[in-house]
Amino acid sequence: MPRFDRVIVADWSASSARSPARPSADAIWLGSVDADRASSTYHRSRAEAEAALAQAIDAALTAGESLLIGCDFPMGYPAGFAAQLTGAASARAVWAWLAAHVQDGPDNRNNRFDVAARINRHFGGAGPFWGRPALLDLPDLPATKAVDYGALALSERRRVETVVPRAQPVWKLYTTGAAGSQGLMGQPMIHRLSRRPGVAVWPFDPVGQITLAEVYPSLLARAVAADPAPIKDEAQVRLLARALFTLSQRGQLAALFDVAGGPEEGWILGAGHTEALSEALR
Repeated sequence: MPRFDRVIVADWSASSARSPARPSADAIWLGSVDADRASSTYHRSRAEAEAALAQAIDAALTAGESLLIGCDFPMGYPAGFAAQLTGAASARAVWAWLAAHVQDGPDNRNNRFDVAARINRHFGGAGPFWGRPALLDLPDLPATKAVDYGALALSERRRVETVVPRAQPVWKLYTTGAAGSQGLMGQPMIHRLSRRPGVAVWPFDPVGQITLAEVYPSLLARAVAADPAPIKDEAQVRLLARALFTLSQRGQLAALFDVAGGPEEGWILGAGHTEALSEALR
């Protein structure tokens, strides 16, 4: 297990418009910690944030340093989904499928709800995705949860979401707490970054010099609530990056990676280790 020279945590957004020029909530924030400094940056579009992450990867590879990037969105779906959609029981196959079908402009305009409706039609039009703006006319994408997951031979939740019950189901695309839209918009980026030389995506790959992983900053909800930062998103990425970097420097990060992740669902780095993460901040 390498001791990472730098940790970056990304709080993602599925917004359909560029975020305000003034740093705001519900936008993209990147928190970064290394031996010399801690910082957070605000990004108005997914394209800008992806470029920043790609630049960080290139810099680490050039310098021969190790880098952990945690992304706050689901990187996989419950077992069975990938094979039904793509023919391969692999999260990577889903990333590639989404990268081919999701349209995401430099101004953040995107077709995520149309893509979800298309997937639902593939499954017979009755799910698995749900949640959309009320005025969006997509008959194959229910506005509220009305899905029989048993009939679709799918689970509503991934295994890791039974360990972290506060995490929302990956199928929920809209309204409070929904992370499904971020997953649809984030996984194409994972596809692109994972094709760069030297990049591993855990737990689908062993930990490497450059490692991408799914994270859930709400594991540190108490610390975030106590932080004086005016924008919760900024506090989340900064504190989680600091906790992961501290554990790495102590040689205590291996336990968080000690998970037998399957080829489809993935795992949240730190699930089941909230106390260790919280203690690292103290």
